[in-house]
Amino acid sequence: MAVHIRLTRQGSKKKPFYRIVVTDHRSPREGRFLELIGTYDPAKDPGLFSIDHARLDYWRKNGATPSETVARLLSREARKTAATAAGTEAKA
Repeated sequence: MAVHIRLTRQGSKKKPFYRIVVTDHRSPREGRFLELIGTYDPAKDPGLFSIDHARLDYWRKNGATPSETVARLLSREARKTAATAAGTEAKA
């Protein structure tokens, strides 16, 4: 069974809100999922992104592959965390 980490759309018309879910690749976008591991709200100015990193690591170790969009969001968050960590080290 191929497992993917991808977005599922929630919210109303023209006001999207996404959940980051782990699902079987055969399930439709709004269909069944195995686990909800995070959220993404693009309506907020910088884009509010939150994810349970422990569960993300667990699923990736067990062979789940993120979609292109989720991979891009994860790399953006990693760059943002690295930049804030570098900024706090410079102040110390």
